[in-house]
Amino acid sequence: MAQLCRTITPVRSPALRLTVAGAAVVGVAYGMGRYAFGLTLPSLRADPSLSSSGLDDAVLGLIASGSFAGYLAGLLLAPVIGRRFGPRAPTTVGSVCGLVGGALAAGATSPLVLAVGVVLAGSAAGWVWAAYSDLAAVVVDAPARPRALAIISTGTSAGLVVSGVVGLWAIGVPGWRLVWVAIGLASAATGLLNLRWTPRLPPAPVGRAGRIALRGLGVPLAYSVAFHVGVTTFFTWAADMLRRAALAPGWAPTLYALVGVVGLVGLGIGGWCARFGTVRVAAACLLFLGASLVVLGTGAGSGIVALVAAAIYAPGIMGGAAVLAVWTAEIEPERSGEALTVVVAVGATAAVMAPAIVGLLLGIVSLTAVLVGLAVLLVITAVLILTPRTGTPAPPP
Repeated sequence: MAQLCRTITPVRSPALRLTVAGAAVVGVAYGMGRYAFGLTLPSLRADPSLSSSGLDDAVLGLIASGSFAGYLAGLLLAPVIGRRFGPRAPTTVGSVCGLVGGALAAGATSPLVLAVGVVLAGSAAGWVWAAYSDLAAVVVDAPARPRALAIISTGTSAGLVVSGVVGLWAIGVPGWRLVWVAIGLASAATGLLNLRWTPRLPPAPVGRAGRIALRGLGVPLAYSVAFHVGVTTFFTWAADMLRRAALAPGWAPTLYALVGVVGLVGLGIGGWCARFGTVRVAAACLLFLGASLVVLGTGAGSGIVALVAAAIYAPGIMGGAAVLAVWTAEIEPERSGEALTVVVAVGATAAVMAPAIVGLLLGIVSLTAVLVGLAVLLVITAVLILTPRTGTPAPPP
């Protein structure tokens, strides 16, 4: 009996608690709040309570861009809050934004209210991500840090699975609102877990010399732009492309859930970066994203082909997000959160513009042409970050 009691003793390791809480918060903020608009887009575009004539591509593109603008705002404001109240504070703000944003989107009766809710929910991901790099730098021992950061980042997979399951359960025009209800409730639950398991640390000491050396972050910055644009485009338009192909509504949430399940491969990113070099792993992630866009763009008339695209996309998004956290921690181990904020903020700026540009291009060319063209750019970027002029792959240890 004593042995059994010891077996079920609550988790006491601060590092493990942080990792679990971080994965939960990031899973909701990224896997649900940031990407749910693309999942619900096919249903909400035709909801008469939002617009009697339906929402057109330009409006939907602007709302999607607004979501990523919120993400960028969260990224830029999180360090300000962190310096004043400590690194846990931005994660709490992010959970509150997810709760309020989910509630507003779920109850929206106009495109404006919907946009405000989507922007707030999208901002949650920006508030929380870099903060966990700062927390891990204090709580997790250096040898275990890459794995912890990879697990926290890959929490997105669980969020996508939940979004997909809720989306399947709530198929239909009014059902899209239940996805946003789930986001609000999950944000509240994970926010409370975070307050209980994530330690409240004091703000970092003021006066650390110098700024982050942008030259040292040049290759990660280029990667971040390509990664964010590819990820944003796929998730914003994948579900809508299935609708355009007249496939059954259940295909889109199934696609999201599949991305979440296959994306669990991101848990191994820390080890892969150590074995093959972070730059090589980053380039591979871009190639996965590019291939997924080609498959989706040329074969989305088939539900099976769309699921194949999702399976290819999953390692690219989950592994690619984890690479950013691991990469910046390698370059700036003492200021990993600051470095990650810089790199992700630049990528997020590109993500803000991408959906609006795609929405405008759809009046000129087909969505297939846009996706294939973007895939070509991703492949070119992958090749360039491997060249000696822009970056040298880290050799295996």
